[in-house]
Amino acid sequence: MQVAVIGGGAAGFFGAIACAEANPNVKVLLLEKSGKLLSKVRVSGGGRCNVTHHCFVPTVFSQNYPRGAKPLKEALKVFGAQQTVDWFQRRGVALKAEADGRMFPVTDSSETIIDCLMREAKHVGVQIRTNAGVQSITPMQDEDGNQKFILHLLGGESIATDRVMVATGGNPKSQSYDWLRQLGHTIKEPVPSLFTFNVPGSPLKELQGVSVPHARVRIASQKLEYEGPLLITHWGYSGPAVLKLSAWGARYFHDQNYTFTGLITWDAGFTEENLRDQLHQFRTAHPKKTVASNALFGLPQRLWRGLCQVSEIEDDTRWMEMPAKSTNKLIEALLRMPAEVNGKTTFKEEFVTCGGIDLSEVNMKTLESRKQSGLFFAGEVLDVDGITGGFNFQAAWTTGYLAGQQIASSFS
Repeated sequence: MQVAVIGGGAAGFFGAIACAEANPNVKVLLLEKSGKLLSKVRVSGGGRCNVTHHCFVPTVFSQNYPRGAKPLKEALKVFGAQQTVDWFQRRGVALKAEADGRMFPVTDSSETIIDCLMREAKHVGVQIRTNAGVQSITPMQDEDGNQKFILHLLGGESIATDRVMVATGGNPKSQSYDWLRQLGHTIKEPVPSLFTFNVPGSPLKELQGVSVPHARVRIASQKLEYEGPLLITHWGYSGPAVLKLSAWGARYFHDQNYTFTGLITWDAGFTEENLRDQLHQFRTAHPKKTVASNALFGLPQRLWRGLCQVSEIEDDTRWMEMPAKSTNKLIEALLRMPAEVNGKTTFKEEFVTCGGIDLSEVNMKTLESRKQSGLFFAGEVLDVDGITGGFNFQAAWTTGYLAGQQIASSFS
């Protein structure tokens, strides 16, 4: 009984371990195309590895996936965030939750997670080969009618196996999925997700490094918006509000060639009425104070001055001298600051791809292909992706675990 797992990332390792652990009689071979294992785990979270998110209610957790939320909801009931925490805990790796819900190993080192997975794979007998890229898969049946697969490696070698788990991750190039199309699968075209916005003409780019804790970013003419921390960068805007919005709007932004207008509300609690009232109250109480020198609403002073400049308010203008036209411009800048986006930038070294195997062609309870029995999928090769915060790794652990368990039980 032979199983081949294609892909040495989070989903591949977790699936291989789950399979070997559930059925010790199965020989599990993990094949990685490159010379490096778990490379995405290593760079995740700035080298700390954002393992999962501190949310133990599957119906709530699943709402963080722009694609794949409904089928994942059921899968998370079997193996969700709590099971992930417990899995690592049993193997000597404690996780901690940060204020924003992200969970990391208490060591703050991704090497802790890598060492755990490598150690566990060795413990359950998973064989690992690097520099072993799979070029194509040929399904066949033996003389007894049993399902078999021949894996054709890039170097010309062929490997026979009984079951295959594909966990090759997402890929931005559509042709990279051709070998899976040959097995009868439909591919949802890959486009980037989780990226920052380039705003070349931003009047605030000199304020790089300034952030606000609870902004709202929305897209003009679209029902797309997200609230959260926002960071001004030298190329435009970043931070969770932008990254999460980029995930929800991944296909729209791609279709617009990453050229569109965003509207920024610097505090999600702002309304035109409360802004106008509070500005009037401050003006009445402090008529001789200069507008630009006295930041309001808890905004950083540098940002406040920048918004005053955008509103054409001179540095020495006092509140009692402020014309109604300038007040209206300031309210607009606070409430609907335009961001003319032209391009995107990958967030640090983390990248996520929207797209992959069409979920309608996969039994999401077992992760087995509906097109080819004995073929399973796990991780980002599926058309599943989450927002930033540990959700993509959780999808990898969940789908890897379910696929591995199902493969193990398919031999009994």
